[in-house]
Amino acid sequence: MKTRLALLPLTLVALAATPLSPAQRYGALYRDVQMAQLFPDSKTFADAEPRRGDRAILAAYRACDCATDKAKLRAFVLANFTLPITPSGTTQQRLPIAQHIDRLWPQLTRVTTRVAPGSSALTLPHRYVVPGGRFREMYYWDSWFSMLGLPLAGRQDLVEDQVRNFGSLIDRYGHIPNGTRTYYLSRSQPPVFYLIQAMSRDAKTLATRTRQLRAEHAYWMADADRLKPGEQHARAVRLADGTLLNRYWDDRADPRDESYREDAELAAATPNRDAGQLYRDLRAAAESGWDFSSRWLADGRTLATIRTTRLAPVDLNSLMLGMERAIADNCRTLRDTACTTDFAARATAREAAIRRLMWNPNGYFADYDLDTGRPADARTAAMAFPLFVGAASPDQATATAQALAPFIGQGGLRTTLTASGQQWDDPNGWAPLQWIAIQGLRRYGHAAPADRIKAAWLASVQREYASSGKLLEKYDVRERRPGGGGEYPNQDGFGWTNGVTRALLAER
Repeated sequence: MKTRLALLPLTLVALAATPLSPAQRYGALYRDVQMAQLFPDSKTFADAEPRRGDRAILAAYRACDCATDKAKLRAFVLANFTLPITPSGTTQQRLPIAQHIDRLWPQLTRVTTRVAPGSSALTLPHRYVVPGGRFREMYYWDSWFSMLGLPLAGRQDLVEDQVRNFGSLIDRYGHIPNGTRTYYLSRSQPPVFYLIQAMSRDAKTLATRTRQLRAEHAYWMADADRLKPGEQHARAVRLADGTLLNRYWDDRADPRDESYREDAELAAATPNRDAGQLYRDLRAAAESGWDFSSRWLADGRTLATIRTTRLAPVDLNSLMLGMERAIADNCRTLRDTACTTDFAARATAREAAIRRLMWNPNGYFADYDLDTGRPADARTAAMAFPLFVGAASPDQATATAQALAPFIGQGGLRTTLTASGQQWDDPNGWAPLQWIAIQGLRRYGHAAPADRIKAAWLASVQREYASSGKLLEKYDVRERRPGGGGEYPNQDGFGWTNGVTRALLAER
């Protein structure tokens, strides 16, 4: 991948060369290990650290003749790589849940100022919080929801560290990757840096944070100004009428390092689809954070029909609106008139586009389908994002509140109404969507459904905590039990559940 240059106000910043991912470094060795399913979780080998240089490992692999012998292959991997260890939670006295969460932050805090040569981990200059479980690195959108709980625990110092960490990623790579691993650098995640940077109390860093925000915006809008009506490039889309929107994307079109076998087997079982496009759509869904959901599936059920890149998502475009408004506000404070005017105009145009193009006439916000030229029919909890950023008209907000009603179960807000077996579908509920819906509904004065979601979600989290002493990644909100589905078991820890729960509890 070529090094990219980002033009920023008054400064030309040379970005760091993008390091190779493990799959790119080790080629056939990586493929053979993943396809042999030596480890239950495909992410294990992606996170392994080599014990010696690439050339020596690859030369030894060519000589070992162990590709088809699983026992020999495993022995080779153990001799040449150090496997990651997933820390188990520290057993402690059962405390009230808010106190328990406050005591979890040190357990989830990491420092990675140096990494071993050849590691897939990216360095970070300051401390950071991981989600927990198999997620041993800092993740993008997870982090903002986790950070909601840090000030309540008296950890503004850790908030400031995380703001600086995210800024450092933008300065090095031109964007914030999905997570701090080399294999995540080809994509980002829902762009919430504008919310993350707003949590800083250091007024002296406003100019730096604004420069970084503008660089992130440039990443999402790369080459948008060159697009002709009806054209798309990477994450930017220009509709036939000239409207600019965004979509999820990934700069690579091969199996994900962390889910290599799963992706390769799906492609092999789907011979009627171009493998590269299938991989791209899988990767784009991973950038969305909703990996995976009926929302992205042409038939609403089958992962082989995934078409993420053919949708302009309502949540992404809502967050882009939030980013553009934040940049305009920051520039106004910095007395940069040209910047203020530019981004205020961008925000106005995007708000109008969301109201006009992403409003399903049946009474809810939805993704814009680039192939049909109209809002998608799928109803998902993403309809709450325009309310969260204030993009809805009052009438649209009222209709959205009504449309969300069927999503509210006894344990919180369901992600969709489709039980596909994917983890971002019924019956699962996720902490970030609870927060977005609650805040969005409140913004428009719809306190009753917001309060229902809050009470139901807290009941789910507290019931599981009373049972197991854990906070989980996701919950079955129909039956108030641990969630399921997806490519890996439900993880405990868990950053964004901790942050959202702690913030909601503090409202009492």
